[in-house]
Formats: sequence, structure tokens, C-alpha cells
Amino acid sequence: MAKNALRAVLAENLRAYRAREQLSQDTFAAHCEVHRTYVGSVERCERNVTLGTLELFAKAMGVSVPVLLTKGGVK
Repeated sequence: MAKNALRAVLAENLRAYRAREQLSQDTFAAHCEVHRTYVGSVERCERNVTLGTLELFAKAMGVSVPVLLTKGGVK
């Protein structure tokens, strides 16, 4: 797997979820209790996230961490 492949999958799944739920980065960030700029930087593949942050994202989205890191896992 390419170096940034998992970051790209995570970014794609976050954007897909937000689009489906019609959530802004700001609103999604509030659900996850992180700053909105953090969500934006994750979606631009600029950050490596911690396992704790993956858990926050997955819980807010109602999916498991493995689903969050699977291409097309969030539709």
C-alpha cells in the first residue's frame, strides 16, 4: 500500500459521510470534539491521525474504525 493511501481513504470517507449527512466541517468537528481546521487538514491528507482520533471519527459516524479505513467503506 502506498505511503499515504490510508490517509487518502480516510479523507475520502470523511468527505463522503459529511456530504451524505449534509454536515459542514465545523459541525462534524463539533460532534467529534476536535477543531474544524483539524478536520480540514485530515480531509486534505495533511495530518496523520492518532488511534484516539480515528475512534472519535468512527463513533461520530456510527461506523467501526476498520470501515472508516476501507476504500468505499462510507457511502
